[in-house]
Amino acid sequence: MSVHESEPIRRSIEVEYWVIDDAGRLVEPGALVNATPGAEREFVEPLLEVKTTPCETATELREELLDRLGAVLRRADDLGKRLVPLSTPVNADEIQEIPCDRTRIQNCVVGDDFEYVRHCAGTHIHIEQQSGREIDQLNTLIAIDPALALVSSSPYFRGRRLADSARSKLYRWMAYNSVPHQGWLWSYLNDTAEWDRRLERRYDEFVTAAVDAGVDRRTVAANFEPESAIWTPVQLRAEFGTVEWRSPDAALPSQVLQLADAVASLMDHLRGTEVRIEGETGRVTDDKIVLPEFDAVLAYANDAIRDGATCDSVRSYLDRMGFDVDAYEPVAPTFDRPEPVTPRDAREIRLDHADRLQDDVRQAAPVALD
Repeated sequence: MSVHESEPIRRSIEVEYWVIDDAGRLVEPGALVNATPGAEREFVEPLLEVKTTPCETATELREELLDRLGAVLRRADDLGKRLVPLSTPVNADEIQEIPCDRTRIQNCVVGDDFEYVRHCAGTHIHIEQQSGREIDQLNTLIAIDPALALVSSSPYFRGRRLADSARSKLYRWMAYNSVPHQGWLWSYLNDTAEWDRRLERRYDEFVTAAVDAGVDRRTVAANFEPESAIWTPVQLRAEFGTVEWRSPDAALPSQVLQLADAVASLMDHLRGTEVRIEGETGRVTDDKIVLPEFDAVLAYANDAIRDGATCDSVRSYLDRMGFDVDAYEPVAPTFDRPEPVTPRDAREIRLDHADRLQDDVRQAAPVALD
């Protein structure tokens, strides 16, 4: 093994949480953004994002995320606010955006369907790019996209059951339906040059759609570049030097960390392993990683979105790809409320899951909430 192959692969997490008051109502984060480094506003009012720096080990990532969440939770307690680890607010009518040119342009391009994005909270996992293996990393992340089912956290949109992962359905099948190349899972690539060509094509389409909708071309260029004008679930990020997986829901920190560790371990295994694409089943062994043809991956991913980890085909596939499916406890399949879930019941659900998040952080890192 070369020195390069023995070096740790850095990884980081970005996770979004709904902010509520003590009655379970959605509220703005306010001073929570000042509680810790890495805490930021999102583009809608009641969302807070907590980011880590690139970390070399699972332990380092765990400690940093829990430390930052602990700081936010302590400040939230002082302010009478809570964090909710659900991918949708279960039942909410209009969710207000924070006014800015970026969201105004997206509303012009996507149209009324952009409202679906406002109801979504997710997790992004970044893995450091490995020189010469970037496309193998990207293609492998595309192939394991069905693992989003392992942390699915809400089946509801506006009180109605939509899918096991309501957020993924909102994004892929509803929000970006009119501009599908911007938000769908992209197929495998052959090299980084192909990625660059795809980005440029999608950017040109985005700019054209914005101009056709009445937005000044210079305003579009001032707010978007090729890398920031797509929302596909798996991306090569030149800005960060990472491959990014954007499919997982917002979820409990322990589950997010477990998933990030599994992904980082697979990326580490990839460095000294042959990667090839063939057939429909897929498998990870000691000496090879076999990715299914893209149409098969898409079928697994669609099953994962609709039916989650309870789907036999999804469970079997993820098991073959090296995931310990039984080690995860996704929340979405456990909901059994009568429909529609009323706004009052939605507030109760948010409060319950805010308690779960606080307990999760306390059990994982007791000092974080001291």
